[in-house]
Formats: sequence, structure tokens, C-alpha cells
Amino acid sequence: MKFFSSEFAYFARDRGGRKNLGLLGRFLGILAGLILSYSVAFHYLMAWEGNDYSWITGLYWTLTVMSTLGFGDITFTTDLGMVFSILVLLTGIVFMLVLLPFTFIEFFYAPWVEAQNQARARRKLPLNWRNHVLFTHLDPVSEALMQRLERYRIRYALLVADLAEALRLHDQGYEVMVGNLDDPDTYRAAQVEHASLVAATSKDEANTNAAFTVRDVSESVPIVVTANDSASVDVLELAGASEVLQLGRRMGEALARRVVGNDALAHPLGSFDNLIIAEASIAETPMSGGTLAEANLVERFGLAPIGLWQGGELHEAHADSQLTDETVILLAGSQAQLNRYNEAFRGYHLSFDPVVILGGGRVGRAAGAALARRGVDYRIVEKRKERIYDPQRTIHGNAAELEVLKQAGIDTARTAVITTHDDDTNVYLTLYCRRLRPDLQILSRAKLERNVSTLHRAGADFVLSYASMGASFLFNRLQQNRVLMIAEGVSLVEFEVPEDLTGQSLTQCAIRKRTGLSVVAVRSDGVVDPHPNPDEPLAPGKQLLLLGNEEAERNFLKQFRG
Repeated sequence: MKFFSSEFAYFARDRGGRKNLGLLGRFLGILAGLILSYSVAFHYLMAWEGNDYSWITGLYWTLTVMSTLGFGDITFTTDLGMVFSILVLLTGIVFMLVLLPFTFIEFFYAPWVEAQNQARARRKLPLNWRNHVLFTHLDPVSEALMQRLERYRIRYALLVADLAEALRLHDQGYEVMVGNLDDPDTYRAAQVEHASLVAATSKDEANTNAAFTVRDVSESVPIVVTANDSASVDVLELAGASEVLQLGRRMGEALARRVVGNDALAHPLGSFDNLIIAEASIAETPMSGGTLAEANLVERFGLAPIGLWQGGELHEAHADSQLTDETVILLAGSQAQLNRYNEAFRGYHLSFDPVVILGGGRVGRAAGAALARRGVDYRIVEKRKERIYDPQRTIHGNAAELEVLKQAGIDTARTAVITTHDDDTNVYLTLYCRRLRPDLQILSRAKLERNVSTLHRAGADFVLSYASMGASFLFNRLQQNRVLMIAEGVSLVEFEVPEDLTGQSLTQCAIRKRTGLSVVAVRSDGVVDPHPNPDEPLAPGKQLLLLGNEEAERNFLKQFRG
């Protein structure tokens, strides 16, 4: 009953549906009239032949003949009765075996399937949607952000122009809405004025069109777009984009920040207000061979050690943690504290050998430019001549050839940065470089998140994917929770103190034991304290800075946000 009532409601609302119901009703009326007429004629013809049958028997005979179920129990004996039987039989073949199935499919079943499709891929979002995110394209960046939004229970909708594609994506679990991306009505139907963000991650031309169309509907909604070509930035901003994300440049700069093989200085990764997160190599410093307690970083510089990288894995920083030449320490502190640290270790682990960058595309060139700003020399290996912009720092050739790598300085370099746009090539080059130089710091980019673990197994010390980096940037733009990406799958996340933990001390909370996240600092009134008193009760309104992987983050959300 619920099924038929819902279908009837759909047809009643739709003009085409009402027309189809009318046509179907007229056909069924004609068919019912024929059945009734034949039943009456049967009754009188049988009486003429001297047989007496009830009206129900007449209806029964008519239906069995029209549906070709056959004769046998009731038959005519005169020629007139047989001619009548032939007429009923032929009419039944035409109406019940040909026209009825066709009419039912055309005017009821096909519209019902369409109604089901409309329900799966709607053309309008509910009026009560607020603070949702709209996507104009599905790619690794938007997909990674969707997963994070689902963890935080933030609504989103992917706008798709093609109904068949929208249905396919819906069946895969995406929240989709059908509409043309260059039609203002699509964004009105998507409640864009109440959205918290519009993310356009397609080609530059498509992003320009989408941003311009959205801005025509809403002047206030934030629009973040990606740009493959730096020449497109100005056009995208003119189209109305609030922010243009050049992932290639940001990827190169992020990889360059992770180069720690040429000195022992602390290199900043990002900041939370007055708190700066930085990394420093322990190799060939007086700290190598000792414990973290013996390094005495808190008393000497005021810096808080929040993690240790060992063999590409992040470990918790304990007082008895052993420091080796392979250790990279993760530090939290102010700029002044980092300056004191750098003054103390400026002369250690100094190398003037250039960093080897494999791949001279946008990412490779951006990494080289970022290293140059730090005063670090580099060499790019690129096999396509049209990508050679600085012949003095570029080696033309195939990075898979040993002679080319030797010419670039692979024998003495402390770090190799692998930046090609093909994940298979990056895995190949990572394996090759690791076999050539077991002590080499290898940084690599990945296009797809699923290849990150493969690159680590191949020997990369650090891997950064387009998807995670872009998703973290877009999530921060939502201003829901600030996130600093430390490594692939490892982030520093800010949460307000949950009600369940208010009034408890950090020791009583046991957050790491319960969730896997480590408390790095506590923020109050815009000031971040990296050395919080573990026995002081947590007051409402304070924020916790927590370090951990995605699984630990999910555990925290599940326990303290329902």
C-alpha cells in the first residue's frame, strides 16, 4: 500500500505522470468495457442456444477466452456462437497479450523506474540543509575530503550533470545531485547560499565557469578552486574564486620543507597561532647515540619534542627514546625557541651537495625554488627538453639511467626528491635510489592515496599525496577544525575540550590510551601552551592540539562526539 501511494503521489505531482496515468486509465477502461460487453453477449447467446448460465460464468468464460487459457468446460454449439468465440479470442490476443503489456510498461513501469532514479539522484537538496559542502568534480582530492567530512558528520553533495553518471556514483555511496554546472538554477537548488564551501577541482576552464556561475547566485559563499596552470590564477580570481589552490606549487614546497639531510636545523612545517611545528635531523649531532632525556631540549631551548621519525614511521617521544643518525625529531615551540635551537646546531651535519630532484614538472620546479630560497643547492633530472627552464641546474636525461643519476650527484647527495606525476614511475625510482644509496633520504609524491604505502615499502622516508594535502587545505578552509598535515595519514588536529573531559586533568583523561592521539598542546584565549600541566583540570572553551593518525582521529570522534 505504501509503495502504490508513493508512486501515485509522484505521478500526481508530475505533469507527464498525470498524462501517462490518464492514458493508462483510458486503455483499462476500454478493456473493461470490452470484457463487460462480451460477458453480456455470452449470456444472451447461450440463452438463445438453450443453455442457462449465470452472469459470473459469462465473465469467467470471457476472461479465459481473451487470455487464451483455452476452451473445454463451456463451449458454443452453433456457428454464430463459434464466430463470437473467434471474435473474443482475437480481441483478447490484441488487447491482453499485445497492447496491455506494452501500455503498462510505457505508461507505468518506465515512469516508475524514472521515479526511482529521481529519488536516487535528486535534482534539489532539502531546504533545511545548512553549512554543507558542494563539489563540482570527483577526483582524489574531493574524494579524500568527502571521507573526512563523513567522519565529522558534515553534509556534502556532489553535483553531476549526467543522470546515468549520477546514478552510478550514488550506487557507490556518494551523495549526489543532478544539475548542469553552468546553470545558476543548479546552485540555487543546491542551497548554495547556505553552504559553507564550494570546491571546484576540475580543469581550469571548468573551474572558472563553475566559480563564475556560483558567484552570480551568491556573493558570500566561499569558493575554493584548484589551478593546474599558474596563468589561470588571475582569471579564476576574476571569476569569483575566494581562493585558488595551486597544488603543484604547494606540493613542491611541502616536499622541500621535509628536506633535512643537508643540515641539523629545525625546519618549520606549519603553525597554530604562536606554536610552530618543526622537524630537525639528529644525524651527526651530539644528540645522536643518546636518549631524548639526555638531549634536554625543554630545559635548554623550551622546545617540546612531540614525536620521532624512525625509518619512515612516527613514534611517541619518551624520555628514554633512543636517538640515532636516522632519527628526525618533531618539535613544537615558538620562533624564538627554534632560533636558539638553530644557533646551537647550525654547524652540524652541514652538506653543500645538491639535493637531487627527479622530475622537472610543476612539483619539481616548485621544490627547487623553495630549496633555493633556503640557500640549498639542487639538481633536477628531466628527460623532456621543453621542461628545462634552468640549464645550469637541470640534467637532461632519464632518471632510470645510472650515469644520469651520477651526473646529478646521487653518490654524494643527502636527499632525493621524486616528483614525477606517475605513481608507477615514482615507485620504480624509489626502489632504484634506495638500492643505490641505503642512507639516502628519499621524499616522494603520490597521486593516489592507495600508492602511499607502496612507496613506503619501496623505501621512501616520506610520501605526500595530492589527495591528502588538498583535502587538508580545503578542510581547514571550512574553519571547523584546524588541521596541520605532518605526514601522509598523520596530522595535528585541534579539538575543543569535549564535555566528557571538562574538569578532568590530562592525566585523568588518558586520551592517548583511549584513542591513540597524543596531546601536543593546550590552547586558551589564542595562546598555545606546548607544556601544559598534566594535573590541571581542563576548563570549558579550551582547545586540545592532538597528534595521531586517521584511525586515532576516528576513535576520538566516536568516543567524544557520538
